[in-house]
Amino acid sequence: MVRHYGVFKFKPEISESQIDDCFNAMKGMVGRIPGLQDMEHGPYESSEGMNEDFTHGFLMTFDSPESRDAYLPHPIHEAVKDIVVPCLERVIVFDFAV
Repeated sequence: MVRHYGVFKFKPEISESQIDDCFNAMKGMVGRIPGLQDMEHGPYESSEGMNEDFTHGFLMTFDSPESRDAYLPHPIHEAVKDIVVPCLERVIVFDFAV
């Protein structure tokens, strides 16, 4: 398995409704892109303060590195990026094998 996770800092003018739309679009990829097994997300919720102004995170689970690699250029993923990326000020994405 591969975990694909990221953190977002949304632009200040992006509303909570737009943030919900972004994550709904991302969640909607599950079951439509082969090998994408699950997607979870949420706002930062810690008093630790180590988020460096990132406000939300997500975690995706792929069944294999090959599925993750096929997801990256997949047309559904590209369409979701067209929704999400314009709303972001900063993003970090990191993958690791489980």
